[in-house]
Amino acid sequence: MSALRVITANVNGVRAAERRGGIAWLADADADVICLQEVRATADQLAEVLEASPFRDWHVGHSEAPQKGRAGVAVLSRIAPKAVRESVGQAGMDGLGRWVEVDVDTAAGLLTVVSAYVHTGEADTPRQQDKYLFLDAMDARLGTLRRSAARKRGHVLVCGDLNIAHHEVDIKNWKGNIGKAGFLVEERSYLDRWFGGAWVDLGRRLGGEGPGPYTWWSWRGQAFDTDAGWRIDYQVATPGLAERAHRAEVGRAPSYAERWSDHAPLIVDFELA
Repeated sequence: MSALRVITANVNGVRAAERRGGIAWLADADADVICLQEVRATADQLAEVLEASPFRDWHVGHSEAPQKGRAGVAVLSRIAPKAVRESVGQAGMDGLGRWVEVDVDTAAGLLTVVSAYVHTGEADTPRQQDKYLFLDAMDARLGTLRRSAARKRGHVLVCGDLNIAHHEVDIKNWKGNIGKAGFLVEERSYLDRWFGGAWVDLGRRLGGEGPGPYTWWSWRGQAFDTDAGWRIDYQVATPGLAERAHRAEVGRAPSYAERWSDHAPLIVDFELA
C-alpha cells in the first residue's frame, strides 16, 4: 500500500469503549494500523470485543498487564505482522502491559510500530520512580530500534500515551501543574532528548505551534467543555518516516456526551510511495 493511516488511542478500557461507541468510531476512521493503550482486558476478553466488530479479521499484537483491569497495550493491523515483541528490553520492565511492537512490510520498507503506555507517576513517590525506570528502559529501546531500522533501511513509529506534556503549549493550565507528574522538568527532559533530532513528534510538527491540540481532558468538572486539556498522546517517527507524514488530526468528540474515553485518538496519514 502506498498510503498508510495510523491511529493511536488510549481507550480507557476496551470493553467500556466498545459500549460507548469507541470501537465503532475506530472502525469508521478507516485506519490501517491502530495502537491501543489502557486496553484493560485479557487476551480472551480483547478477542471477544474484536470478534463482534469490523476488526474480527485483523491481526493483533497484545501485551496485557499482570493486574486485572489495569494497563494493557495492543497493535491492530490489517497487514499481517512479520514479528510481534512484548519486551522493552530491560529486566523488571517487561510483562507490565505497557509495551508491544510489531514489524510490518510497507511500500517504504520494514516498519516497526510500537504501542506504549508510560506510567502516570506521582511526584516524590515510588510511583514516580517506577515511571523513570520505565522511561529509562524506553530510552534504551528507542536507540536500539532506531539503529536497527537504519541498518535495514526501515522505519519506526512509536505511538502511545506517554503521560508527559512536553512544553507549556501542550497543557492548558501549565502554571498550576509545575511540580506535578506529567509536567516535571525531569520527565520533559526525555522528550527534549528524543525530539532533539533522532525522533520527530508528528503531532506537533503537523498540528501547528499550539496551544494544543490537546488529547486528554479530565472526566471531572468543565475541563472538556473549556478545552482545559493536556497533549500527552503521541506518534513519534524516525526522520525518514516523518518526511512521509502529511496530516495529523486529533479526533476530539463533538461534545462531552459523545466521549468514549478521557483521551482523544491521534490520527496520522502517511504517503509511503
